[in-house]
Amino acid sequence: MNITKTGLKFLKKLYRQILASIAFYPVLISFGFLIFGFIITSVESVEVVNELKEKIPYLIIRDPDVAQTILSTLIGGIFSLTVFSFSMVMVVLNQASSNYSPRLLPGLISNKKHQIILGVYIGTLLYNVLILISLGASDISKNSVGLSTMIAAIFGIVCVSLFVYFIDTISKSIQIYNIIDKISAYSYNFLEEKIEKQEEYSGESQWWRVIRSNRTGYYKGFDSSLMSDYFEENKNVLEILPYKDQHIWEGMPIMHIKEKVPDDELKSLLLCFHFSPDKHEDNSYTGGMIKLMEVAVKAMSPGINDPGTAIDAVTKIGPLLDKSFKIFPKTAEYLYDDKLKLIKNNVTPDELMRLIIQPIRQYAKQDSSVMYVLINTLLYIKNDNSVLTQGRIAVNRELELVRKDITESIFNEGDRERIELLFQDID
Repeated sequence: MNITKTGLKFLKKLYRQILASIAFYPVLISFGFLIFGFIITSVESVEVVNELKEKIPYLIIRDPDVAQTILSTLIGGIFSLTVFSFSMVMVVLNQASSNYSPRLLPGLISNKKHQIILGVYIGTLLYNVLILISLGASDISKNSVGLSTMIAAIFGIVCVSLFVYFIDTISKSIQIYNIIDKISAYSYNFLEEKIEKQEEYSGESQWWRVIRSNRTGYYKGFDSSLMSDYFEENKNVLEILPYKDQHIWEGMPIMHIKEKVPDDELKSLLLCFHFSPDKHEDNSYTGGMIKLMEVAVKAMSPGINDPGTAIDAVTKIGPLLDKSFKIFPKTAEYLYDDKLKLIKNNVTPDELMRLIIQPIRQYAKQDSSVMYVLINTLLYIKNDNSVLTQGRIAVNRELELVRKDITESIFNEGDRERIELLFQDID
């Protein structure tokens, strides 16, 4: 059973890696173009196709030399478009890494629109090469490549149109405001869905049996489908201790189990845990806020010095933190007809403040404009009555730390007084 589950876990991991690869869509589309090329060359002399050629003679190339010239020109032109497009992608990735954050690169690389466009380029190249080879590899008649060449010309026009679209989208994708909006929107939707599905759990599990991690990495999730049949047949309660994206060292406790379980089954539970050496391997609301935090911190670095970008990132972080503080510390999920209760721990408000707000406060504490927006953001969360008590306490504690930093770091009395007016309601 464990061998089967191990193989299933490997296949799932391989599937995720293939889908995340920048080469997935280009290879898939190119293969489709290649198959289409073989089909077109095989039906060139079919009676139905010949009748079609007679109806549109002005679009059919009957001279093999002209067809060869057109195909050669298309191959050279589309090859240049492909090289230029790849170069543009590399320039964009380098700029994003240098100016914003290296953690933004996976999001830019995984843009499916760009992958599809590159796939059409490469597929058209392969199609044209195949038609050109068939043109010189067989006895040529006037009707042998007319339809194929016409389709190649149509693909060429499509590639030019896609190139214009590619330039437009790549120029927009590198704009930091679009990047921030995209991360913010995805994280906000993720949070709304999580809040709708959550069910609070308030029990204690400190005296339950403990399972410790057998590896080091970032916790990315628990795959209940890999659990053995034992847990489908026996009632139990399992508590997953780390929150998603938390770093776990080998030997740290990662699960509590209420009922007694055979040692073999305890070991099988470790298979269900997914760890990754990459903190930003997947998207979550915590990961989204960390990316926004890194954008804000990088914008305040001496080499960049862009308070406007930092302010925009902080304003987007506000609603995300507000939503995060409405998530219960522990949530429960029921499996196998309620025989198994799976308890999940969520990141605490104090931990979110440490991960998200503290770095911004440290790097921007001398900039009155950024601190003004940061305080307003925290006050917005504090004044939301639907925020859980733990969240409100964490915000109050962070506001006191912000006030202390302002007193020690902002020396202009006018700027400091303007900011301190925001604390009047708290006092």
